[in-house]
Amino acid sequence: MTARDISDTLLNEEETARYLGLRPQTLATWRSSRRYALPYIRVGRAIRYRREDVEKFLAGRTVSDNRIG
Repeated sequence: MTARDISDTLLNEEETARYLGLRPQTLATWRSSRRYALPYIRVGRAIRYRREDVEKFLAGRTVSDNRIG
């Protein structure tokens, strides 16, 4: 994996919030309260999220309502 591949898979807090349709502050609250198990990487003050972790998080929160139809 090259440095470019890694940068393509890591999202900063703003990118992650936009991807999830949230405010960055919401992600900060989730991290501090440990409300949701969304893995993140801390490098100094910088927070990064792996795109694959965000996608797994969404997949794990998908609700299927079998009562319809």
